[in-house]
Amino acid sequence: MAAYEILIADDHPLFRSALQQALTIGLGPGVRLVEAASIAELEVCLDRSGAWDLVLLDLNMPGAYGFSGLVLLRGQYPHIPVMMISAQEEAAVVARSREFGASGFIPKSSSLETIQQAVRSVLDGDSWWPAVSQESAAMDEDTRAASAGLASLTPQQFRVLTMVCDGLLNKQIAYELNVSEATIKAHVTAIFRKLGVRTRTQAALLLQQLEAIPG
Repeated sequence: MAAYEILIADDHPLFRSALQQALTIGLGPGVRLVEAASIAELEVCLDRSGAWDLVLLDLNMPGAYGFSGLVLLRGQYPHIPVMMISAQEEAAVVARSREFGASGFIPKSSSLETIQQAVRSVLDGDSWWPAVSQESAAMDEDTRAASAGLASLTPQQFRVLTMVCDGLLNKQIAYELNVSEATIKAHVTAIFRKLGVRTRTQAALLLQQLEAIPG
């Protein structure tokens, strides 16, 4: 059995390779590293096993809207620590990651040694945050409500929501997910209820709140 099992969720192959190198050197050959290039691939990995020790999650992933991927993971898999990785290194982005429940934040400009130190800290049960100014980025009530609503969605409902926000019709979503249109209608009804919205436009606006970074 691997000493650690870590999911690397990033859509940039070169950065995934850099993380593979850093973690293999830093944690030893016993570490098991699995890559995912989208939220959909990440969900497949999580469905297969919930025994992951850590998820390294890129902020801008296909299938996610800003912090929505983090919110989904914290809501559905609260026992798995998540570290954000991003080229956006502003203090407000780091602070918002903390607000949404991440265990740490790794700037993509970090050295291999820093990445190793950061991951080791979280695997040891601590958190790790870069040395940026600790400015406040407190969420307003609307964003907090949006986060809570999204965290209550199932992975399939989240997938349907992102397709709704991409402008797909129910029959198109049903085709993409290989289910009936009635199933999608039921999902949309449940999603709207959980999010407290009545229209697709309202749902899209709510999801977009998680893309906005406070200035």
